[in-house]
Amino acid sequence: MIRRSGARDVIAYNWPQYAAGLATAVACAALSGRLPRPLRAMARAGSAAAVGLLASATAASWFVYDRSGLYAYDWLDAVLPQAPAAHLVVGTGLDEASAPLAARWPASRQITVDLYDPAVTTEGSVRRARRRVPPPPHALPARPGALPVRPAAVDAVFLVFAAHELRRAADRERLFEECARVLRPGGRLVLVEHFRDGANTAVFGPGAWHFLPRAEWLRLAAHAGLRPAAERRVAGLVTALALTRGRA
Repeated sequence: MIRRSGARDVIAYNWPQYAAGLATAVACAALSGRLPRPLRAMARAGSAAAVGLLASATAASWFVYDRSGLYAYDWLDAVLPQAPAAHLVVGTGLDEASAPLAARWPASRQITVDLYDPAVTTEGSVRRARRRVPPPPHALPARPGALPVRPAAVDAVFLVFAAHELRRAADRERLFEECARVLRPGGRLVLVEHFRDGANTAVFGPGAWHFLPRAEWLRLAAHAGLRPAAERRVAGLVTALALTRGRA
């Protein structure tokens, strides 16, 4: 059975944030009855806002991860029209892409690498996710600037909800340089991420600041000599962006 995270897993990975939001809502509601009338309305509004953000983030996660076609990978045809002879899957602690991609292309040679470094990837949510979903046994340890793959060895590289976990811009730059190095001419890097945009900010609120804006991804691509080749919006909140090296 292919493992995929749903809304319950998102809550489990990020339970401290959910607990803080609920505590804020309860505290504001409890204080509202003891405050002067002008402040009472503000406290109640704060409580309602906290509950609303938790509800919208949970509903969005449920829609994207449990109900949409994100994990069916049918959207791949729009950004990667040909099946790769060889492909690389890069993870940063939680790899739920290598198994479905291997099932989709059983004849394609797959290389899987894991960039997780607890000294660099300090997010508690990643540690919790990694405990629940260990990396596949064939995953090779790697660093953003040193992927254990020969130059021009693969037709496609996949960064599925992985690159944003590298919080330092220099690490992201090195990773994109390495992805460009291992791609064959005409190959594609497929980046799948929530972008920090209006839609994601509306449903995730302050949590959207964990995502990176479109301009940053395009900057990284240009830095590595990659250019946009195709794009597909999935479930209204996730962007699949294909970047190509050399000829289209």
